[in-house]
Amino acid sequence: MTEEKDTETLKKFRAFMQTLPLVGKHFEDRPKVAVIRLSGIIADSRRRNTISYPRYAKLIEKAFEKSGVVAVALAINSPGGSAGQSALVAGLIRQMAEEKDIPVYAFVEDIAASGGYWLACASDEIYAQSVSLVGSIGVISAGFGLDQFIERHGISRRLHTAGRDKSLLDPFLPEKSEDVERLQAIQKDLHNIFIDWVRERRGHMLKAADRTIFEGRIWTAQTALELGLIDGLRDMRSFMQQKFGDRVKFVDISDESRFFPLSYPMSRMDLSGIGDDLVETLEARALWGRYGL
Repeated sequence: MTEEKDTETLKKFRAFMQTLPLVGKHFEDRPKVAVIRLSGIIADSRRRNTISYPRYAKLIEKAFEKSGVVAVALAINSPGGSAGQSALVAGLIRQMAEEKDIPVYAFVEDIAASGGYWLACASDEIYAQSVSLVGSIGVISAGFGLDQFIERHGISRRLHTAGRDKSLLDPFLPEKSEDVERLQAIQKDLHNIFIDWVRERRGHMLKAADRTIFEGRIWTAQTALELGLIDGLRDMRSFMQQKFGDRVKFVDISDESRFFPLSYPMSRMDLSGIGDDLVETLEARALWGRYGL
């Protein structure tokens, strides 16, 4: 059977099913919007409440390949995180949008800051709530200096490297000015890449000087709108209903594997990652805490 006959047969089947009571409504040809929820810090992890390329790649592909999809909506709530993961996820969204010729709309919930705004820029249009926070187009690095702590407790540091600059900003050694200079050079490069991305996606909309927009400031949605960082103050449902009609159907593209099965034997649990989980939790709290959320 040819592809044309397959398509015609499927249309006839759907038309017949639509005439049946109870089940008919499930076969109606309604415009579909695939919804991808990008919530949490951005990090190279498959853990729940994180955004990463390994965790979201298949979900993004699934959203754009869904039959009958007229648009993809990104529900964004992120304080940022890894620049690399932000670029990978956003890049895949743009690649799929162009391949499938499907528009993408971003809707900011609490916050789209730093990497969160990087993700929002993968869309064709960005909308937010009046209470949303948007921006923070910059690069940050934070850590602790423990050299005085270990000295006070009589702990000696044993470090061996091949390569003079391998121990950049080691927290157990006194901070060196040349290390700080090298870090700032790296941050500048990453910042310029971030700026180029925002200009590529939003350059025609930006309404303020670079020193205002690209210095890491965070704004409420109304100010972000005035600066051209977003396109309006709208919620997803009303926007999509206005654009595609009241019968538009929202299809949640979720990660079904993220939930840990309750029946999984405790004896088989891997406890080796508890330390990593704790560190990741503290990092997440620190990122969210910067914005009082």
